[in-house]
Amino acid sequence: MTATTSIQPRALVRASGGPRYAVALAVDALGTGLLRPFLLLYGVTVLRLSASATGIAMTVGVVVGLVCMPAVGRWLDRGARSTVVAASMLVRVLGVALLLATPARHVWLFATAALFLGIGNQAWPAAHAALVATVAHGRERDAALAGGRALRNAGLGAGALLATACLAGGTTALRALAVVTGLAYLAAATLAWSVHVQTCPAATAARDRADGGAPRMRVLLAANVVYVFCLNVPEIALPLVLVTQLHASPAWSAAIFVANTVLVVTLQVPVTVLMSRFSRRTVLALAGVVLAASYLGFLAATSLRHGWSAPAVAAVSVVCTIGEIIYAGSATALVTALAPAHVVGRALARFQLSTGLGLAVSPAVITALAAHGEAALWGSLAAATLLCAFAVASEQHQGTRLGGCHRRARAGS
Repeated sequence: MTATTSIQPRALVRASGGPRYAVALAVDALGTGLLRPFLLLYGVTVLRLSASATGIAMTVGVVVGLVCMPAVGRWLDRGARSTVVAASMLVRVLGVALLLATPARHVWLFATAALFLGIGNQAWPAAHAALVATVAHGRERDAALAGGRALRNAGLGAGALLATACLAGGTTALRALAVVTGLAYLAAATLAWSVHVQTCPAATAARDRADGGAPRMRVLLAANVVYVFCLNVPEIALPLVLVTQLHASPAWSAAIFVANTVLVVTLQVPVTVLMSRFSRRTVLALAGVVLAASYLGFLAATSLRHGWSAPAVAAVSVVCTIGEIIYAGSATALVTALAPAHVVGRALARFQLSTGLGLAVSPAVITALAAHGEAALWGSLAAATLLCAFAVASEQHQGTRLGGCHRRARAGS
């Protein structure tokens, strides 16, 4: 166990990169929230593409965007921090510009725009985590990462609400949303670049190599592919089960999604700080247990009848969200604590690859399992997640370091 850390709001903003960087995160999240939920609608409505072609183009953009992650990791390990964050935002400006320039029925230009948006969306989390790991240390860094996630979810939610209110304007409104999104990305990139955070890798590389090499983290990365399924439960699994199998009103799905967003925004930092009394690895294993319990709870809830299933699913979704919050507050923090400073960029890039892979395959896996019934869906997710939690808890540290401030970080890993 380690002592619980108390983080004041001003210290949290400073540990997150400073006020300008916090504004950059908020503006970037707002822009993403404006467009991301309606990118499919933009392709179908504005560009008059088929739904299948639009969906395939978006999926390819996300998957191919993962290919850039090794290069992003190497760039970060050369010392760049705020520059990489700004670049991840600027590449999305290019994606939005291509989106606006795409003529109707030109699927390849739309796919190219989706690719640039995908590259930016995949590169940002690793770049942001590396920047925070540079300006903050120990449990303050964990709280800062949690604060960034809470701020981003708030921006995404606000952007999605604004975009929903504008949808009555039809194709003109969708084009206007794309323009505003591009301008938001450009403003966020300018603010992020102005922070001028970087490192001198040569100053720490020799010491890090003397203390030990980078951990392989194979078990952690493999487990993360399964853990990350929880992020698509409110968006895919629950609407699928509630609407198609329980024949409940779509309002239940919307309410669960809103509740998930509100809980993440309000509880991400407090829960992360509360969990700081335990090691990060223990907390990550606990997240798996909570998530597995919630999946079994969904299985029990869907077996209820007489109109009780939908309210029971909504109640269990709160437990699932708590598991998501515990997972998000410990996973990235554990990677930054395990990785030596001179390879933290590559470690975070590998972690983002596993996250992106899990997010890419989870819709297909969830829908395939759901086709075989609730027991197949929730039982399989619970068993896989519980197995991963056990693997994370029992994995032995490889190549750990025992010096300086990193000794304190690793003591809580």
